[in-house]
Amino acid sequence: MPQKSVDNSYKSYEPKKTLGTLDAVALIVGIVIGAGVFKTPSLVALHTNSDIIFLLTWLLGGAVSLIGALSYAELCAAYPHTGGDYHFLYRAYGRPLAFLFAWTRMVVIQTGSIALLAFIFGDYATQFYAIGPYSQGIYALAIVIILTFINVLGLTFGATAQKLFTLLEVGGILLIICVGLFFTPSSGTSSLPLQSNSSLSSSLGMAMVFVLLTFGGWNEAAYISAELKTGATGIAKALIWSILIITLVYVLVNYTYIHVLGHERMASSEAVAADLMRLVWGEQAAKLIGLLVAISALTSANATIITGARSNYALGQDFASFKGLGQWNHRTSSPVRAMLIQGLIAVVLVVLGLLTRKGFETIVDYTAPVFWFFFLLIGIAVFVLRKKDPQTPRPFKVPFYPVLPALFCISSLLLLYSSLVYTGIGALVGVLVVLLGFIVFVFLRR
Repeated sequence: MPQKSVDNSYKSYEPKKTLGTLDAVALIVGIVIGAGVFKTPSLVALHTNSDIIFLLTWLLGGAVSLIGALSYAELCAAYPHTGGDYHFLYRAYGRPLAFLFAWTRMVVIQTGSIALLAFIFGDYATQFYAIGPYSQGIYALAIVIILTFINVLGLTFGATAQKLFTLLEVGGILLIICVGLFFTPSSGTSSLPLQSNSSLSSSLGMAMVFVLLTFGGWNEAAYISAELKTGATGIAKALIWSILIITLVYVLVNYTYIHVLGHERMASSEAVAADLMRLVWGEQAAKLIGLLVAISALTSANATIITGARSNYALGQDFASFKGLGQWNHRTSSPVRAMLIQGLIAVVLVVLGLLTRKGFETIVDYTAPVFWFFFLLIGIAVFVLRKKDPQTPRPFKVPFYPVLPALFCISSLLLLYSSLVYTGIGALVGVLVVLLGFIVFVFLRR
């Protein structure tokens, strides 16, 4: 029996325009500037052989992200919707592919990211106060439940918490920059051998993989495009300002790492920010970095919870079997049921990660290829929708069309290739999850 359309009686619960440009910028910056900025710089240094090239990779990462953001801004301005990527895929390719994306995002991509960030928080929170042999898992479970509850109370609560977390996060990174630039001892750097045997071209390619992964997450702005008070073009401003802020922060903090530690020490460092603080202010200052990383993970987790539930809501609007997810709570201005289901799945993943730490690490592997596959399809959707739906007004158009969207697609394709090449069995698991979603779709239609 064909899948029936959902009853539209709940349309009165559509989202209200409650967010300003500053709220959107806080969400985007909070998602992107996460724990990665404390881990990937040493890997980027390992795959570059000069300070100039090292810093240029971060500038190039900002440029590539800005190109992608401009392409996204056109889609967001033309089709503002809480479904974000899901809605773009639905408009461009139809129900089957959109369902596969929403399924994968709900079961793997977004919930896996929440669980990962929760565990990062738990790992660093345990350094300050351990609460038993399962301390990391207990902290991770607690943070998923607490942040979900905060956002169930309403978007205003979640957005306020996000601005506070983002302020603490960026403030901590600025502290590292100030300490590194103005309080560095004259004998600060040392020379350790650079452990890179690759040629410059291949090393630069790997460096860009890590850089672009660190820039990842700005596309989550699509899920709040329908809730901006500033209108259709507001999301474009929020994306552009966010990418510029993120790029500036990344370049400054990485220049600080190079200035204090030197290229060779960075390349061999396991915790580059902690090494910087330890060298300048001692062991106690290094512990401060643990707190900073915990706050960064908390910031990204909260923003991920806010945006993730909105694609589940869109899925519920379009498919009757999931209509429980497609109800919007007008009082709290949030998709409460979708958020609760998302929190439940994230809790299950945290429990699995607690029981099998290797299994948890596999979550990181199998999310990447699936994510970049759909990211590539969204880039292509810019071309598809201009051809398929030319009559829809586009308050913002990506400049230099079709060059910039083409560059966006090429970068996504390269990252898809890299994620398949450098991941193991996790990539296969991700493909199997997508296939399972296809089976579910066929079953629902019948």
